[in-house]
Amino acid sequence: MSIPLPEEQLERGLGLTEAVALNMNAMVGIGPFIVIPLVIQAMGGPQCLLAWVAGAVLSVLDGMVWAELGAAMPRAGGTYAFLREAYGPGRGGRLMSFLYIWQTLIQAPLVVASGAIGFSQYLTYLVPLGKYQQKAVSAVLVTALIVLLYRRITAIGMISKFLWIGVVGTMLWIIWGGMTHFSAKMAFDFPVATRAFPWILYFGLGQASVKTIYSYLGYYHICNLGAEIRQPERNIPRAILLSIAGIAVLYLAMQTGILGVIPWREAQNSEYIVSTFIERLYGTRAATFATIMILWIAFASLFTALLSYSRVPFAAAEDGNFFPVFARVHPTKHFPHISLLFLGVASLAFSVLFRLSDVINAILAMRVIIQFIGQGVGVMLLRRRWPPERLPFKMWLFPLPALLSISCWIWIFVSTGLKFALGGLTVTVLGILTYMIQARYRRLWPFDAAVGGQN
Repeated sequence: MSIPLPEEQLERGLGLTEAVALNMNAMVGIGPFIVIPLVIQAMGGPQCLLAWVAGAVLSVLDGMVWAELGAAMPRAGGTYAFLREAYGPGRGGRLMSFLYIWQTLIQAPLVVASGAIGFSQYLTYLVPLGKYQQKAVSAVLVTALIVLLYRRITAIGMISKFLWIGVVGTMLWIIWGGMTHFSAKMAFDFPVATRAFPWILYFGLGQASVKTIYSYLGYYHICNLGAEIRQPERNIPRAILLSIAGIAVLYLAMQTGILGVIPWREAQNSEYIVSTFIERLYGTRAATFATIMILWIAFASLFTALLSYSRVPFAAAEDGNFFPVFARVHPTKHFPHISLLFLGVASLAFSVLFRLSDVINAILAMRVIIQFIGQGVGVMLLRRRWPPERLPFKMWLFPLPALLSISCWIWIFVSTGLKFALGGLTVTVLGILTYMIQARYRRLWPFDAAVGGQN
């Protein structure tokens, strides 16, 4: 009797509804409630709506890249598998997939930690907390996530739908409040300088779009769970594009509604913009409830993020490109428990060590080069190497979406600022050096022609 591979032991227990719920939960975290004032500041008025549109457009373009790759390779780890195959399993793909693991060990815990820190800061609207009390809340939150995720994937799917109801319900409530108390004069009160010089509309678009695209990130998380999706060739593309469309509508409606109730000159300086918005409409008790629901949304997002990222070291270990212990699957619950525990503990540590300031720029600068630009190039390479029948979903107007996506990501990378762009490049260079050292020692590509030619 043959022993199944670790990935074959994973259970395909997630359908389209669960996939969309997980993606939307990941996308709507604490992000939009924190960045709305920052986006208004960067754009200098109601033209901030352009930044939300720009984020949606980039998400759709990049989402088509993810949809094509995810449908063709529904495996645990997502990007790890995509880069490995696109650049050659025994050649450049080994380096690219290693670099993705390299950055994931840093940025994945940072993503979870940033959400946990944002959660604790937003909680101060309800309960005054000092610096160390906020750190304690962040640590407890990450611990709760680990405990909740330590179970079968079918149970995870049910939990995700339950959390999703709260996410969408809260967003719709906020939008309804904005629609029923909307003032067009207040919402579209453009500054005089913008009316006289329209080019000013675009001056801050780069920095503002860094913030909005951060709020859209998450539409790809279902790809990391590809080995646990039913009918992945159909459900992965649908889940990606449906979640982007739904979240884009919700974000634009929410931002417009807030501008129609709170003057943008006031909104750009608010630390708890949505809580202030609800308080102005319905009073303090309603604002308290809204804040609780925002914390619910933040928790749902972190729940999905930690779940998704835990499959990445597992996929690398299964492939022999990472420590074998990460390939272990729980004997009865059938999920990669060692990978989950490692990233969970790292997230807990980061949540008490770092501040939220500048984390958004740092995360994007670190991820853009290998993950987003790398996949955009990779999908074009794969089209040349693989026959059409191996690609169940093909992006429309190929290669235009991939080329536009790459161009936009380069723009986002530059817009993070010199300090963060250099930091992202430094992490990548260190990863290349680390790979080359261990490849030389283990006689892997490019130091062993025999090994390098294997698949």
